[in-house]
Amino acid sequence: MSSTTTSTTASQADAHAPLSRHFIGYMAVACGISVANIYYAQPLLEQFAQQFHTTVAGVAAVPSATQIGYAAGLMLLGPLGDRHPRHRVILVMAALLVPALIGAALAPSVAILAIASFAIGMLSSIAQQIIPMVAHLAPPQARGKAIGLVMSGLLVGILGGRVLAGAIANVLDWQAVFVFATAVNVGMWLMLWRVLPRLPVDTSAAGHSYAALLGSTLEQFRRHRDLRFAGLTGGLFFASFSVFWVGLTPLLQSPAYGFGPAVVGAFGILGIMGATVAPISGRQSDKPGGPRRVLFVTLALTLLSWAVFAPGTHGLWWLIAGVLVLDAGVQGAQIANQTRIYALDAAARSRINAVYMTLYFIGGSIGSFVASHAWTAGGWPAVTAAGGGFALAALLLHAASGPRNRV
Repeated sequence: MSSTTTSTTASQADAHAPLSRHFIGYMAVACGISVANIYYAQPLLEQFAQQFHTTVAGVAAVPSATQIGYAAGLMLLGPLGDRHPRHRVILVMAALLVPALIGAALAPSVAILAIASFAIGMLSSIAQQIIPMVAHLAPPQARGKAIGLVMSGLLVGILGGRVLAGAIANVLDWQAVFVFATAVNVGMWLMLWRVLPRLPVDTSAAGHSYAALLGSTLEQFRRHRDLRFAGLTGGLFFASFSVFWVGLTPLLQSPAYGFGPAVVGAFGILGIMGATVAPISGRQSDKPGGPRRVLFVTLALTLLSWAVFAPGTHGLWWLIAGVLVLDAGVQGAQIANQTRIYALDAAARSRINAVYMTLYFIGGSIGSFVASHAWTAGGWPAVTAAGGGFALAALLLHAASGPRNRV
């Protein structure tokens, strides 16, 4: 594959011919399949609660464990892409996903399901090995566009996972969802084995011990001001995103609506429309000063979505309109942040991405946990207040980052 030839030095890494659309498409599919694994559980909370004789709050550990696992995978496994051939890291992680998903399908208790979910989240972080690889291969002038296209696949996975999980659980049961996921991930491994470029390792990181590599990863947070603000802002807006999608399940299955898991999952179809924003955000983020402008607009949209969600107990149209605004905002903000951080240090992209996405998914796990307990404590108004609070904090932090932050 001509688009996959690379060198061992960071300075040469950007000197590539444009990536083929087929290759970008394959990587978008792989990101979507892998990240879907961490969202299959969200429409299934009521079924989990019934199966294990507890409440929605009692199974809150399951979606939170998945996102905490993802964050752990980013921090502990993400840097390996700078030290070992990235294709090898991706293939090993993808292979280990299969027994983790089987373990979830067979889980006899909430505790075991949470442990399996942690493993699923940790191994599904291969999406964040793929995105730095695409950034590494793409020409600098088209990096934002390439990231945006791959991120479209990732967003489809985030939201499509909910759609599939809800539909399958409605016809069969929640265990069947994880059996389906197992089969799809076997197919993903076969695809990756065939199309992944066999890239050599950047010589600047190849000699590092694992401990030194982790230390260097943490050092990226101290070294790069833009990374600190991007990571903290990303954690806050992803917390807001997670609050909605976790809080939506009990709302739609409450007496106000009385829907089953299929309808809950089907809401993901609306969110998939937000994927159309990704290439636009990517192109705008490639312009001078673009990431900061795009981030301001998209964070404002994220906050606006919660004003639309507020009357959500009185009609589905409020929820439908809010989903479109929320997913457009969060997706656009993510593209702006990633374009910004990938410009910092080409030789440390996996480590920089590991720091950013760890903070991002820590925020998501906090949002998932808060949403479950907010629903139990105060219903939809409490969920709305929590989600809007996270979005407002992200916008204020971005404003506080100041003009020194421009890229």
